[in-house]
Amino acid sequence: MSIEKELSYQITNTYSVLNDFTEKTKTVWLVCHGIGYLSRYFLRHFYHLNTEENYIVAPQAQSKYYLKNEYKHVGASWLTKERTEAETENVLAYLDEVYKAENLKNARRLIILGYSQGVSVATRWVASRKLKCDELIMHSGKVPSELTMEDFQFLKNTNFSFIYGTEDEYLKNGIIKVEEKRLRELFPNNLEIKTYKGGHEVNTELIAEFA
Repeated sequence: MSIEKELSYQITNTYSVLNDFTEKTKTVWLVCHGIGYLSRYFLRHFYHLNTEENYIVAPQAQSKYYLKNEYKHVGASWLTKERTEAETENVLAYLDEVYKAENLKNARRLIILGYSQGVSVATRWVASRKLKCDELIMHSGKVPSELTMEDFQFLKNTNFSFIYGTEDEYLKNGIIKVEEKRLRELFPNNLEIKTYKGGHEVNTELIAEFA
């Protein structure tokens, strides 16, 4: 009879940053990539922002794998359906360390953005750690079902934004209507929904509006 056991150990992970943090920095971004990305490549979607005023921090999902079974390009995933609760705690603990290392508590203006799978990571982290931010941007992804309006009530002065493409293959067949309704319940104040003509892809033009 097989038995699955559990143990704890320390691991090392990376994260990527874009631009330099200086006295001229006005906005700090923490951006959680979607499935299949590496953080250093996800940063390409922020190259167009003013380099002196914006400092971008991109955490790296820990689980790596080869894309398309070609054994050439590597991607990463934050979570799967396997032991999701325990793996979520691992991810949140990692994000805590990134937050401390970059001293994000003292950021003049903090934007937290999640794209696709990164939305579930970002919103869980903000809710569980009661992290205050100026903007919470949810781009082409869904907020986890266990989160409620009460989880975000501490964010009195935060602007909430939901961005998605009208041709997103993952948000069709009525899914988007259900998600919009739920988001309005989760964030009854200061919610803005922005759409663009396109599919499941990062929209750099809308991102620039927040800078």
